[in-house]
Amino acid sequence: MDKFIAMQIQRTLKTQLQNDLLNSGKVIVLYGPRQAGKTTLSKMIIEETGLKSLMINADQLKYIDILSSRDLKLLQSLVSGYQLLFIDEGQRIPEIGINLKILHDELPELKVLVTGSSSFLLSDRVSEALTGRKKIHTLLPVSMSELAMDFNAFELNDQLNERLIYGMYPEVITTKNKIEKEEYLREITTSYLYKDILELETIRYPMKIRDLLRLLAFQVGAQVSMNELCNSLKLNRETVERYLFLLEQSFIIFRMNAFSRNPRNEVSKSQKFYFYDNGIRNMLIDNLSGMESRNDVGALWEGFIIAERKKKLLYEQKHVNTYFWRTYAGAELDFVEEVNNNMTAFEIKFKKPRLKAPKAWTDHYGNDFHCITRENFLEFVV
Repeated sequence: MDKFIAMQIQRTLKTQLQNDLLNSGKVIVLYGPRQAGKTTLSKMIIEETGLKSLMINADQLKYIDILSSRDLKLLQSLVSGYQLLFIDEGQRIPEIGINLKILHDELPELKVLVTGSSSFLLSDRVSEALTGRKKIHTLLPVSMSELAMDFNAFELNDQLNERLIYGMYPEVITTKNKIEKEEYLREITTSYLYKDILELETIRYPMKIRDLLRLLAFQVGAQVSMNELCNSLKLNRETVERYLFLLEQSFIIFRMNAFSRNPRNEVSKSQKFYFYDNGIRNMLIDNLSGMESRNDVGALWEGFIIAERKKKLLYEQKHVNTYFWRTYAGAELDFVEEVNNNMTAFEIKFKKPRLKAPKAWTDHYGNDFHCITRENFLEFVV
């Protein structure tokens, strides 16, 4: 694993992000969860541009007043002599959107790159003010397709068990010692995971956020009952839905809805929740045991594959509708992709493959079916 320690992980977004920064004439906004590598990637790109750059961390109070002032003269005084402005964690600056608009309109030659870990807040402040003036990119934890730029298929398969247990955050990948990996994951789940939500939203029951995530972590790959969540948490449905929305917007979880064109026979209103990162999920349930001693291998595998596929589609800018499918009679498929009304069905099995789709599926939606196993998963996610 020494190769990991020496490497600088290549990120798929790098080329497109750099090209947009230099040539689009727009404010570049980079979203993503905390610790996913937004700052590292941004600084790498900035260094390669060779432009004279002003780098601002939005925690620094001396910049906040100016960047929220709506005062062109103050803004000009700040960026005078610089060709590129980089603002890290821009969501912490009040009225950041309108001030970026002023900079864009009045100083069109200035390149601007802004990162933010809370899409729900940064989006509210940026989207309206920067209509037609921004390009948005999302950086998630490291993907298998990114690791494939440095490792061959044999190496990726050899690393797979560790990825399933410890996940894909950059520092987890480049940390050799397993105890240090665990300490890092514990720090993320206690210090970073909810920080944006708790700082930027009025949360009446902050401990319920973690309780909700634990409930979801135990139900990866299973249909989630909103009523059961409400009863377990002793919260009303509106509050639980709000918490789920905030967790999705913070890039911790994502949901997948049931596919149905025949509501009489097919489940149509159910949903599943997955974690963007297996390491976070495993730390939430306090289980970083090896694959050989786990009773949740199926859930781990399904969550990992679907998250990796989601990253791949995002970075390739492919607009695909994704679902799971199930009939009331019990026939089911883990994953369905819909493109231009064409359906492709997938079953996700760690070892033993499934040879064909359920008849209830093929009778209505066709025979385009694939089973994703440990033997062929790289074709699906890389």
